[in-house]
Amino acid sequence: QVQLVESGGGLVQAGHSLRLSCVASGTVFSINKMGWYRQAPGEQREMVATLTNDGITDYTDSVKGRFTISRDQQRNAHYLQMTRLKPDDTAKYYCNIEGVRGSGWYEFGAFWGQGTQVTVSP
Repeated sequence: QVQLVESGGGLVQAGHSLRLSCVASGTVFSINKMGWYRQAPGEQREMVATLTNDGITDYTDSVKGRFTISRDQQRNAHYLQMTRLKPDDTAKYYCNIEGVRGSGWYEFGAFWGQGTQVTVSP
């Protein structure tokens, strides 16, 4: 139906930047909400950033001013630009989409990617 493919994770030093990408494959006509979540070992998955179809963004407090979520509607893609990375940002990052309209169907729930590891060294 719909698959999300993430890319852009890696190992960086503190203070550096990374850009994560998430592309939705399949026949997708619209997406109501796009997001990035992360999960560190032993921790619960937490919301990092979300972006609605009408352009409203939300960020967890710890990344405000450092991370930016954006989208390319034509490609059904969204991105997370991460700057001034800190060791506390180390986690597996997951993208998701919610409220997806396809050809003859609508899914209120979320589709998730497989995750991409981000590791920030001191």
